[in-house]
Amino acid sequence: MNDEQRDQLPDLAAMEAFGARIAAKVRPGDIVALEGGLGAGKTTLARAIIAALGYEGEVPSPTFTIIETYDPPSLRLPVAHADFYRLDDPSEVEEIGLDDYREGAVLLAEWPSHAGGFSHDPACLSILLETQGTGRIAIARAGADWLGRMP
Repeated sequence: MNDEQRDQLPDLAAMEAFGARIAAKVRPGDIVALEGGLGAGKTTLARAIIAALGYEGEVPSPTFTIIETYDPPSLRLPVAHADFYRLDDPSEVEEIGLDDYREGAVLLAEWPSHAGGFSHDPACLSILLETQGTGRIAIARAGADWLGRMP
């Protein structure tokens, strides 16, 4: 990771605006790795990104399905929203066919460490969400492919 940026997210509107900034910069093949403890806002940020890409429907948490997909024309590019919390071993990503879901899509990955992590990938934007009072702070670290387009 070559670049780091911190954003204060004091409320839901700020989280949605941050998601919109990310959505404006993503392109197929990108990974947005969402890290943080339970309740840190990972799913909320993923929902904000998906909504900013044009999706108007309900965005369920993929906690139980592991991966939810969204395809054009309901949003401007394909998205695979994954929650790897329930994986017991990173090798399970092969069993669920993650590479197939990722092809030509943006991957929004919650609990990326459970899938072996993605920070080594130059297309990865890692975002650590931490609670701070009643709001959040987002610490974004960009892989080489993100340099010059940090949200």
